[in-house]
Amino acid sequence: MQCDYIPKTQFLHQVTGIPADLENYVLKPLFSFAGQGVIIDISKNDIENIKDPENWILQQKVNYEPVVKAPDGGVKVEIRLLYLWPDGDPKPTLAINLARLSRGKMIGVRYNKDFDWVGGTIAFMK
Repeated sequence: MQCDYIPKTQFLHQVTGIPADLENYVLKPLFSFAGQGVIIDISKNDIENIKDPENWILQQKVNYEPVVKAPDGGVKVEIRLLYLWPDGDPKPTLAINLARLSRGKMIGVRYNKDFDWVGGTIAFMK
């Protein structure tokens, strides 16, 4: 299923042809935390050298704009919405959000350890 709000994502073992525009994709292990193992600037060789492609995804990159103004430059923001489905409820209920701030190539701990004005918080919502 494809959606306007979700980056194009494929299990690596189901990819039928390597995209010509690999600069627009990232390679991610299925079972990782804080960006560990993610390959941002991928090459055809990176894809071909994956030993267990059923445990990886090829995902279209999301380009975040630095919309928060910090004293020394812009900061990128991602807001994740966390929903719960109470038993018997036909629709999800928004429980909380997670706002992640970044200056690195990717949003996540691994790519922001040497920067300030980064990390996670919650965002106020109407």
